[in-house]
Amino acid sequence: MKSIALATLLLLVAGEPLAEHSTGLGPTLGFDAMDAGQTPAGFLTALTGGGGEGSWVIREDVTAPSGRKVVVQTSHAETSYRFPLCVYKGFTGKDVELAVRFKPISGRIDQAAGLVWRYRDSSNYYVVRANALENNVVLYKVEDGKRTDLKPEGSGFFTYGKKMPVPRGEWSELRVRAQGKRFAVWLNGERLFDVEDETFGGAGKVGLWTKADSVTAFDDLSIVSYDAE
Repeated sequence: MKSIALATLLLLVAGEPLAEHSTGLGPTLGFDAMDAGQTPAGFLTALTGGGGEGSWVIREDVTAPSGRKVVVQTSHAETSYRFPLCVYKGFTGKDVELAVRFKPISGRIDQAAGLVWRYRDSSNYYVVRANALENNVVLYKVEDGKRTDLKPEGSGFFTYGKKMPVPRGEWSELRVRAQGKRFAVWLNGERLFDVEDETFGGAGKVGLWTKADSVTAFDDLSIVSYDAE
């Protein structure tokens, strides 16, 4: 059986640990040791769709949940099918629990923040995202570059994720637990829905995600592994 006791991974970036403090989920990893104005060390950037790659940079933010530095996706190309990614290079896993603090800053088309897991490449992965313009949370699979929403258990065919207030200009927490074919989603501590899907059954990388012209800040990324040794 998989053991939760295997658990919490302290990720290393460029040979040094990210800033860490404790939460209910596990050690939380910040960006305070990184240089402002730079792409976060230990991450790669990628793009699904068109409109040009994103720009992920470390910035100072006095409102940060911890410390004073966050990572912000700053580009704002108004291409609807455009999904910038920031993927952590140092971890690969199948069954994981991810959480991140996020703050929607601006965007005319979208103001979105997402968590990615079982990432194979920029055309194949799972993502759950919260959107401050639509006030909803939706889980998708991206397969061969095509994004498809996955229906919450017990919902109807026309259901699109879960309606939920996503405040603009404020910090929220998005969380997902992936175990086998089951995925559970939380926003700000409230469990929203579960989904089942078997498209990507193997291990993959994890990361951050935005959409279209979303300018979004992220902090306090937490990764817990449930994989067997």
